Amino acid sequence: MPKFIPYNYDQTSMVVINFKDQLQPGTFEYAVHYLINEKLDLSIFYPNYDNNEGGRPAYDPAILLKIILFAYSKGITSSREIQWCCETNIIFKALSCDTVPHFTTIASFVSGNTSEIEHLFEQVLLICHEQDLLGNELFAIDGCKMSSNAAKEWSGTFKELERSELR
Repeated sequence: MPKFIPYNYDQTSMVVINFKDQLQPGTFEYAVHYLINEKLDLSIFYPNYDNNEGGRPAYDPAILLKIILFAYSKGITSSREIQWCCETNIIFKALSCDTVPHFTTIASFVSGNTSEIEHLFEQVLLICHEQDLLGNELFAIDGCKMSSNAAKEWSGTFKELERSELR
């Protein structure tokens, strides 16, 4: 019988992680981190905060932007899932410096700062253009809603479709 190195899942381990070391140059997460820290002016968010005299300290808009942009780049748009990623994923932990914003904080940041985020996105595109990262081709983001000609009786959940089929 072959010999294997013994292992035990019922053990505790402490792992020391330097978050900055997780953000390696040449990766998308490093680019997001660098861009937000070094190139973008985030002072447009400051008037939205009114906790100078009292109140709980707020999450830095830089942290929120980093985790939101990184999550969106991975196809993660749910604020609950972004919160879960901040709890479990090492790259999200590195980008957020091991803070875990509540999903309501993430959602209200996105919905309450649409014009500020749009302005920052324009800055990002200008920086990418300066660095020749866009290739001078068409770049478009389409978020418009369009009406559909799909019949209402053929849309819904599988259970609803089964019920309508039995009728």
